[in-house]
Amino acid sequence: MSARLDQPILSVQGLTTALARSHATVLEDISFTIAPGEVVGVVGESGSGKSMLALSLMGLLPSAVRRTAGRIVLDGDELTSGSADHWRETRGRDLAMIFQEPMTALNPVMRVGHQVVEVLRRRRGFSGYEARKEALNLLRLVEIPSPEKRISAYPYELSGGMRQRVMIAIALAADPKVLIADEPTTALDVTVQAQILDLLRKLRRERGLSLLFITHDLGVIAEIADRVMVLYAGRMAEIAPVRRIFDTPQHPYTQALLASIPDMKGPRGRLVTIDGAVPAIGSMLEACRFSPRCPYRHEICERERPPLGLVSGDQAAACFRPFGYERPIEAVS
Repeated sequence: MSARLDQPILSVQGLTTALARSHATVLEDISFTIAPGEVVGVVGESGSGKSMLALSLMGLLPSAVRRTAGRIVLDGDELTSGSADHWRETRGRDLAMIFQEPMTALNPVMRVGHQVVEVLRRRRGFSGYEARKEALNLLRLVEIPSPEKRISAYPYELSGGMRQRVMIAIALAADPKVLIADEPTTALDVTVQAQILDLLRKLRRERGLSLLFITHDLGVIAEIADRVMVLYAGRMAEIAPVRRIFDTPQHPYTQALLASIPDMKGPRGRLVTIDGAVPAIGSMLEACRFSPRCPYRHEICERERPPLGLVSGDQAAACFRPFGYERPIEAVS
């Protein structure tokens, strides 16, 4: 089944996860869509739930966390209604992920070529010779220099940038419909970071790849994303086209994140910070979770949970402060 251009390739509705023992929520009522060929960025501080969202979509939640509500539909196939075996078959084939740290995600005692070949044989049924040939093609695609030599290297013999490229090659090996990139440029210097972003843009352009790009770096989001979802303490704070997020942010948390970016052109001064910290799981408020840190909080913020409401036709925020709500919504596509 192939996605229609006017239909989302990935649809997430009301996704909620919680700790199995205490039932404390980790993610709560997450709803969004990704169109074919679209890049949706996910931003937020550490502890906001970005990586947990990626693991939820992949069906790789740790044993202490379980999905308690919500639907995940990939190209018309509802993953959350199928068996664990069905999700396992989909994972890596139609839905793939670039994990956050390639040095720990790659098997340190297996040559990188074998790790690419393994996916090709298991997911696409390639023979040994065909798999090695396609693995070389994938290493060339992700622009690894001298792929004939690197295919026999161990992960420790490669630089951080090349290890990340190998991770991308493994993720692409089964020709997925949606690629989740969890902090793919973390710990890379700015030159290598730019190369990885250029590579992902190229793959999107040439393969029509849909991408969920998770990062804490708003500068990276500005370069690669079409739309941006801002997470805070496991809830959606705002979702909008990337230009609107930067030009007219509506949620105080989004505004605070943007204000904390250092101004490299203006006079030197104190860095802007956000008072407080993201609450720990189990101590999150039922009302607005950002209210203890919000300079605009009112009494209602401490009593009620603000709904995710449309501020304009394609921008939504979960805040009582923005004016001009059109209606509460379940998802913004």
